[in-house]
Amino acid sequence: MDFLLEILKITIPGLIVFATSYYVLKQVMEGQFKRRELELRRAEKQSFTPNKINAYERLTLFLERIHPADMVLRVHQKGMKGRTFQQELIKTIRTEYQHNLTQQLYVSNTAWHLVKTAKEETIKMVNVSAAKMPDEASGIDLSNMIFQLLSQIEKNPVDLAKEYLKQELRKAI
Repeated sequence: MDFLLEILKITIPGLIVFATSYYVLKQVMEGQFKRRELELRRAEKQSFTPNKINAYERLTLFLERIHPADMVLRVHQKGMKGRTFQQELIKTIRTEYQHNLTQQLYVSNTAWHLVKTAKEETIKMVNVSAAKMPDEASGIDLSNMIFQLLSQIEKNPVDLAKEYLKQELRKAI
C-alpha cells in the first residue's frame, strides 16, 4: 500500500504538470496560428483591393461608353444609314461588354446583374428605336428616336447600374 501511495505522489503531480503544459502550449500555438491566418488575410486583401477598385472603374467606364446619349454621338458618322448605325451601335455595345467580362470576378452578383441588364436594355432600346423607323431612315433619324425613347424612360438602366457600383465601392472601401 505504501508503494502504491508513493507512485501516486509522483504520478499525480506529473500528470498535472503535463496537462498544464499541454493546455498552455495548445493555447500559444492556436494564438500563433490565428495571428498568422490574420496576417495572410490582410496581405491577400491588400493585393486584392487594387484589382477590385480597377474592376469598378472599368465597369463604370463601360457603362459611360454604352450610355445611349454618349454612344450615339461617338459612333455616328456623317451619311450613315439607320440600319448601319443600328448595327454599329450594337456592335459597339457587345465589343465593350466582351472587353469587361472578367470584371465580374471582382464585383457582387447584384452589381454584375445590373451591368448586364444595362447592356441588354441599351441594345433593346436601339432595336426598338430602329424598329419604329422606316428602312430608308438615316442615322440621324435613328439618333433622334433613341433620344426620344431615352427621354421617356424614368430611370435609365445604365444610370441605375452606375449608381449601384458607386454605392457598392463606397461600402467596400
